[in-house]
Amino acid sequence: MDLLKEKIKTEGEVYAGNILKVDCFLNHQIDCRFLSEVGKEFHRLFKDDGVNKVLTIEASGIAIGAMVAQEFGCPLVFAKKTKTKNIAGDVYTTPVESFTHGTTYDIMVSKRFLGKGDRVLIVDDFLAVGNALNGLIKLVEDSGAELVGCGTVIEKGYQHGGDRLRQQGIKVESLAIVESMNHETGEIVFRD
Repeated sequence: MDLLKEKIKTEGEVYAGNILKVDCFLNHQIDCRFLSEVGKEFHRLFKDDGVNKVLTIEASGIAIGAMVAQEFGCPLVFAKKTKTKNIAGDVYTTPVESFTHGTTYDIMVSKRFLGKGDRVLIVDDFLAVGNALNGLIKLVEDSGAELVGCGTVIEKGYQHGGDRLRQQGIKVESLAIVESMNHETGEIVFRD
């Protein structure tokens, strides 16, 4: 997606430790018009897969997931990182290690919102080593729903999480794949 690559180059910032900061348009301050285009692109990529649920993880995935679910005309379900009083009854849960935060937390989805008959598209802002997506995939499997694929806005190709998922036969579509970044020069190289 050329528009995304251009936004990353002009508005993104590269930091030491493999950090690509795009909080000015994707995951803190949100460019809604741009995110609408992201939703349309994921719809184009998965429109023939019978998606009837979109699944993401709080918090950064919610805005993306909402735009994608709107395009599919289906509900968005997001995995919570902490159990709250408004999650009643049984939940599917699995631990996920956060690359960005360096912590492990349990994600959960109410059994009311995910189950047999659902054809689930997982979406998220970043794919690095794949921990978040693997956790979400586990929730889908535990629920008896069918995973149709995973869509990420930005994949860090050099961390190989997407490669491992694709080797498992999972359809993974990333709108921009970063092959390398240099925090000293700010240079970002994309996979063609």
